[in-house]
Formats: sequence, structure tokens, C-alpha cells
Amino acid sequence: MITSTRRVSPDKSEVRIAFSLDDTSDVKDVEDLPKTFPDLEQRLQPVPPCGSLRDSVQVCKEHCRMAREFHQVKHEIAVLEDRKRKLLAELVEDEKNAMEIARLEEEFRRLTEENRSLMTVHNERAQQLERLCLTNRTRQDSS
Repeated sequence: MITSTRRVSPDKSEVRIAFSLDDTSDVKDVEDLPKTFPDLEQRLQPVPPCGSLRDSVQVCKEHCRMAREFHQVKHEIAVLEDRKRKLLAELVEDEKNAMEIARLEEEFRRLTEENRSLMTVHNERAQQLERLCLTNRTRQDSS
């Protein structure tokens, strides 16, 4: 293990840096990472690190983290696109229903008006019939 201590300025505290070339814990962590990421093009796949270089291991870890994030974002996009398709289908269905409701409302309005007209004609004819019956009775009674 190599340790270095340095004071940057008299008024600042010491900065201590320690590292070891024999520390392989990072390399073991990288070995546990997946070797390939199916969502990534071949040219974008993480390259295995050079085990003796800590920076290489860190870059590989960061690359793998970004690949996982990419996979997660891609999955979220797929979920959202699926939700969008479902919402669009619902919208089309709602528009069809709205058109059908408008058609039925218009038909109801037309039939209500027709019913009113028929009821008026029916009442007029019923009154006419009643008057004819009265007229007929009066003629028969006078004869």
C-alpha cells in the first residue's frame, strides 16, 4: 500500500491519499457484472477492464452502470409507448362512442318531435270523432 500525505497550504488541513496496486476487490466486482448487454450494439458493449489498472476497472463499472440505465430507460420507453397505443385506442373508441351518442341524441330529438306531432294529430282526430259521434246522435235523435 502506498500512502502520501501533503499539506496544500499552511491554513488547510492535510490531504492523505492511499492506494494499493494489489487491491483486487474492484476487479472481483467487475467479474460479477454481466458480460454482454443485449440492448446495446456490439460496438457499444462494455470492454472487460485491465485488472491491474484501477481506472480501467472504474471505467468498466461506469460503462456497465450506464448500460443498465440504458436498458431501464429503453424498457420504460417501451412501457410508455404501449400505454400510448392503449390510450390512442381508447381515444378512438371514445370518439366513436361520442359520434354514436350524438347520432342517438339527434334520432331521439327527431322521434320526440314526430311523437309530439302524432299525439297532436291523434288528439285532433279524437276530438273530430267525438264531434261526429255527437252530430250523428243528434241527427238520429231528431229523426
